[in-house]
Amino acid sequence: MKNSLDTAELDAAIENVHRAGMPGLFAEVRDGDEVWRGAAGAADVTTGRPVTADMRHRVGSITKTFTAAAVLQQVESGEIGIDAPIGRYLPQLVPGGRGDTITVRMLLNHTSGLAEYLPHAYPSLKAFPALAKTGPESLDDQRLTRFDPTKLIELGVTAPAAGAPGGTPGLYSNTNYLLLGALLEQVTGTTAERYITRNVIERAGLRHTGFPTTPHVDGPHSRLYEAWFGMIDPPRDYSVYDMSWVGPSASLISTVTDLNRFYGKLLGGEIVGPSSLAQMRRTVPVVSQEGQVIDYGLGLHPTQAPGQDTFWGHGGTVWGGGALAMIRADGKRQLAVAVNLQRWNSLDASGRPQPHPIDDALATLYRVAMYG
Repeated sequence: MKNSLDTAELDAAIENVHRAGMPGLFAEVRDGDEVWRGAAGAADVTTGRPVTADMRHRVGSITKTFTAAAVLQQVESGEIGIDAPIGRYLPQLVPGGRGDTITVRMLLNHTSGLAEYLPHAYPSLKAFPALAKTGPESLDDQRLTRFDPTKLIELGVTAPAAGAPGGTPGLYSNTNYLLLGALLEQVTGTTAERYITRNVIERAGLRHTGFPTTPHVDGPHSRLYEAWFGMIDPPRDYSVYDMSWVGPSASLISTVTDLNRFYGKLLGGEIVGPSSLAQMRRTVPVVSQEGQVIDYGLGLHPTQAPGQDTFWGHGGTVWGGGALAMIRADGKRQLAVAVNLQRWNSLDASGRPQPHPIDDALATLYRVAMYG
């Protein structure tokens, strides 16, 4: 019987991403009981220490799926109304008319109209999304800054609104998920990180996944290289970083094996019930941080090639690192990929990111991993 995972093709595809300019990356692909793990390149470009497929990694906004699942557990228990106004729970954080209009669902699917707080928390990113007018200086300055999530939420809530509550397309905003973290804390009496750990991470049986308590990544891990659109040359290592700038929105550390296990358990109905899972997969158009309109559910988004099956999951980036985890709708085929360089595209004269060989090589790896 032919192996449904073409390991030679996967080996070649991951190596080609490294050759295209990615310092290091690693991945796991599953098809039923068959598993392929691969790695290519360096975890440390100075020493040449290689990446390995079992490394722990900052997975960025993949955290949002975990947070959304935790909120939906509380919806199932009757502690949170998914279409209730956020002002019912957190009137001090979203006061007035917006608190009465923005619902929990709008936070989950990014249709709240609340602005992204990051350009206000990082002074050198103030001009975002006008990339050519941004700079990486404050990324360095705030490496060890301990942010107060309430202050970050305030920055997003008081910034000019990105749209009307419930309007589409929505705008992808970390402000929404920091608010969901505050909501979890309000209704559970414990921190969002602790609740998610006990009720999502441990329920899924994840052994190498958790929220950081220091600026360091515990266990074997890669350095994380940030290029900020060619403005940091050579790219700088941001693997030591206080992750309070994103908290329950994007600070999780995991492995590619744990990510695949989590999404398998989620789509298998072991984290939230069937009704909640159906709600998670009900999408609306949302403008991503890259400025593209995507379909987005409640902490999940789909991807589909023409004529191919739909996959569900999430991607994520932090300063220097990125990850993508996707699972086919039937739960049988999965991929999780982690990379240790971010914002590798330089900008053209009009300030738009230029194509880079890494883009095509990653797209090929994703295609081979998902569709063979």
